[in-house]
Amino acid sequence: MLKKERFRRFIDYFTTHFPEPETELQFGNSYELLVAVILSAQCTDKRINQITPALFARFPEAESLAAASVEEVFTYIRSVSYPNNKAKHLVGMARMLMSDFGGDVPGTVEELQRLPGVGRKTAHVILSIVFNQPTMAVDTHVFRVSHRIGLAPLTATTPLAVEKALMAHIPKQYVPKAHHWLILHGRYICIARSPKCGECALRDACKYYEKVTAPAALSRKTT
Repeated sequence: MLKKERFRRFIDYFTTHFPEPETELQFGNSYELLVAVILSAQCTDKRINQITPALFARFPEAESLAAASVEEVFTYIRSVSYPNNKAKHLVGMARMLMSDFGGDVPGTVEELQRLPGVGRKTAHVILSIVFNQPTMAVDTHVFRVSHRIGLAPLTATTPLAVEKALMAHIPKQYVPKAHHWLILHGRYICIARSPKCGECALRDACKYYEKVTAPAALSRKTT
């Protein structure tokens, strides 16, 4: 299957079966999403959704979070990964929002990446969800699934290289959705250790299925 055909199969399937994908993080506004995404680094959305209601009740906007101590914020997020660093990042982020952006979440990747705790991936998530910009955030799920299906070449060994490979072939209007398609597919079907190829509707277009799963299944039948 040619690369163009593989991308077309990917887009056709998800636009038909999951036309309006959404993040599983729970939030009410751009500030809450920014906090949630910072917290979600190397942590599950399920865990973040468990702790953010109390956090947002105590710090409902950037102003209150900016006035908080790192120690107090830590008490609300102690169950997430790297809580010490994330508490520092959240307070620093909120203070910069207040001092440099009037308390509003900025809308460019350059401005977002100035905020403590915000890298390229986090910035792209915010731009995609809040501002509906055609940005591709590459997390571990996107990285893994893109390589397995064959949307990104094996030579794309960094998140940025995968991002460029995807952006080169996914039409702009689908980019914000494709980010969620890849994440959710990686979270529930194309999981890291034992991908559920038998449940995957894309296996006919998947390089991993063609080169790994199918030959292994054939080998078991002939032995």
